[in-house]
Amino acid sequence: MHEYSVPASYTIPDDVSMADTVFRYASETPEWVAFQRRVGGSWKDVTARTFADEVAGVAKGLMASGVEFGDRVAIMAGTRYEWVVLDYAIWTAGGCTVSIYETSAADQAQWILEDSATKLFVVETSEHLARMKDVTDSAADLRETLSFDGGAIDELTTRGASVSDDDLHARRHQVSASSAATLIYTSGTTGRPKGVQLTHSNFYAETTATQVALHDQMTEGKRTLLFLPMAHVFARAVSFGAFEAKVTVAHTSDTTTLVEQFAEFQPDFILSVPRVFEKVYNSAKQKAHDGGKGKIFDQAADVAIEWSIAQDKGGAGLVLKAKHTLFDKLVYSKLRAALGGRCTSALSGGGPLGARLGHFFRGIGVPVREGYGLTETSAAVTVNTTDKQRIGSVGRPLAGHSVKIAEDGEILVKGPVVFSGYWHNEKATEESIRDGWFHTGDLGSLDDEGFLSITGRKKEIIVTAGGKNVAPAGLEDSIRSHPLVSQCLVVGDAKPFIGALITLDPEALPGWLERHGLDKSTSASDLTTNADLIAEIDKAVDTANSKVSKAEQIKKYTILPGDFTIESGELTPTMKLKRNVILESHATEVADIYGG
Repeated sequence: MHEYSVPASYTIPDDVSMADTVFRYASETPEWVAFQRRVGGSWKDVTARTFADEVAGVAKGLMASGVEFGDRVAIMAGTRYEWVVLDYAIWTAGGCTVSIYETSAADQAQWILEDSATKLFVVETSEHLARMKDVTDSAADLRETLSFDGGAIDELTTRGASVSDDDLHARRHQVSASSAATLIYTSGTTGRPKGVQLTHSNFYAETTATQVALHDQMTEGKRTLLFLPMAHVFARAVSFGAFEAKVTVAHTSDTTTLVEQFAEFQPDFILSVPRVFEKVYNSAKQKAHDGGKGKIFDQAADVAIEWSIAQDKGGAGLVLKAKHTLFDKLVYSKLRAALGGRCTSALSGGGPLGARLGHFFRGIGVPVREGYGLTETSAAVTVNTTDKQRIGSVGRPLAGHSVKIAEDGEILVKGPVVFSGYWHNEKATEESIRDGWFHTGDLGSLDDEGFLSITGRKKEIIVTAGGKNVAPAGLEDSIRSHPLVSQCLVVGDAKPFIGALITLDPEALPGWLERHGLDKSTSASDLTTNADLIAEIDKAVDTANSKVSKAEQIKKYTILPGDFTIESGELTPTMKLKRNVILESHATEVADIYGG
């Protein structure tokens, strides 16, 4: 199968604005609880009326601050309620939101602010203000920088007191479907970040199609806790879809206490990236082994996967059902409790999850709806839906969209969620959109029912000295599934064989040290030559190698003394590997793999 299309089930109004729903809900259902905010030690309700009043007040403040129709306003902050208020306020004032990750380095933020010609910049903390001072002083078009913690919302609301409702709504109604809603810059894994311009039409198509596809999640009365960065298109698209579907949303940027927050908020569904689901599984496995219950957990995991696979083949037999019921009481119920007790499903994006984890989570009673998309597709362009799911795939095209596999295996997509071009970069636009199809740079395959599977990145294909093409993603995913492994980067371009750089998971090490009678102060650097640890990593590499041909197998690897991090620039904020950065910073270690 080389092409698959799903007909549209909706039309996009020419005058649509994503801010319209804010004021419609305030009029139709003013007491509906749209958000909950963490205030002190409890969750505070934010009704549709309150939200609309706050959005209007801030939008008036933007207008009073000189933000004109089409102007760019940038946000650099963690995931918090104020991010959403300002986002919708920018749209209400006819502006365009520029999202910047809170972890961005000064030079990254400077490029985005200058390239986008941002007029107003809102950061989160005083630390951000200090870190960005030289940048904000030099950005030619930037007029002012405010901070959320410094009272940006109140300051803007006060400024806008003299702006009339008539003037506000006249500005709001200037927005049309083709108006720019946001600029989101690519992560720069392969070079200078490019500004992806997404319109109100793009987001309307995304939210409308995903509500249909995920109708059991995106429905009134459900609750979700957002913790992914709001600067990422995935989190924002789900946030918009949830609001449109009347799902109550809460926000947090503290990922160190998620279990406690899940217990308090009790979400009905969550969204995350594959690496987080891997960490949930690995942490549970490691905890079980550290507590002497490793065999029970491993058996329970095997049964969960077997039970899930059976669901696609007519259902589980009596013996498997009995085992599943037993482990549901002993293991699965505790895992669901760690998600708050009410969570019945999850959304995954930002990369392929893989069949192993997909079957595990469905087997424990929390099916993960895996989708596929890029910033350029307003988030998901394919998704495993409520009614049609194939674990191991990233689902079928959303309504109104088409997917095609090119002769070289590249995934091409077309439809209303696809952007129209890169900001002030015609060359890049012409290279990526050809004959109406967006060339994603990813490799994949389509089955007869339109389910898409991802096999790798076109630009990440490794060609060995012997001419063998190797897609590194499968090897990396397999090795990363080991509880002791944090990250893995496969190398070997123009080299005689495939190698790998492997980092250790600092959260898994304390339990491993205790089981092996080693001092708890032993560092990851000390363990890179430990025979017992190397033996475990050998097993992980052997497992990965068993899934590929001999020419694709990892012949030699190096355990690094430290992990790849977002702060070091080696990971994107969604935990994707920045290969060019890693290869440059660890050139010596790579050279050592091949004898210097």
